Amino acid sequence: MTILVTAASGQLGHLVIDALLARGASPDSIVAGARTVAKAADLADKGVRVVPLDYTVPELIDAALDGVDSVLLISGSDPGARLAGHVNVIEAAARAGVKKLVYTSVSHADTVDLVLAPDHKATEEAIAASGIPAVLLRNNWYIENSAGDLATAAQTGVLSAAVGDAAISAAARIDFAEAAAAVMLDDAHIGRTYELAGPRATYSDIAAAMSEVLGREVVYAPATAEELAARLSSFGLDEGTVGFVVALDTGIARGDLDVTDSALTDLIGRPATSWVDALRAIAPAS
Repeated sequence: MTILVTAASGQLGHLVIDALLARGASPDSIVAGARTVAKAADLADKGVRVVPLDYTVPELIDAALDGVDSVLLISGSDPGARLAGHVNVIEAAARAGVKKLVYTSVSHADTVDLVLAPDHKATEEAIAASGIPAVLLRNNWYIENSAGDLATAAQTGVLSAAVGDAAISAAARIDFAEAAAAVMLDDAHIGRTYELAGPRATYSDIAAAMSEVLGREVVYAPATAEELAARLSSFGLDEGTVGFVVALDTGIARGDLDVTDSALTDLIGRPATSWVDALRAIAPAS
């Protein structure tokens, strides 16, 4: 079995390949598709075949899929503009006769109004329409996305967001990567949709974890959507970015990322990484 991991020059892709190798996959059974091949040089050093792959260049996708049995399609990083690239990969995988396609989606992509969801919902629908045997990995929030908030809290002692008392079920990137590796190596998962979630945490819980990591008190200060928009604008962010962040917090406030499911820990065979441990790994140098 030959596995193609797309976006392998990114953080998640790198971790997935490391997890595949740790779980016993042979390096010569893995193909790392990277838009910037040089950024995956360390994978080549491990014996993994690195090939150029850009979601917007169909001929590169076709070439990367040569001899491939299974594909991990890691979602693109540009919300609102990534669907066409995903469809390019799906169509190429269908042409190549791929036997399994695994996609990194978002929590409850087919039912929530989260600003991140439409691209994922449409991609899931395209996968279903393709007829390729598939697995959907609906990843919750990445704890690493809180790096900016952690750096701000280190300076101000405050974590602020327009989410009220809502909870999220975030996990560390390594947890999602290990889950993806487990699914890629076992065809028994075909046809399944997994809601991958870490332990529920309110923003007060997150502030407490930040306090422990930073060695100073961090308090959660709820903001209104209007207050958040004004603060982001004061930082010089453009209107589109401000609107996106406010919409994201609005979705979190509705409970769109509040998920209770054991699928993640079941797949990785251990407890999810704690907020404290994950934040410690990304804490600013003291």
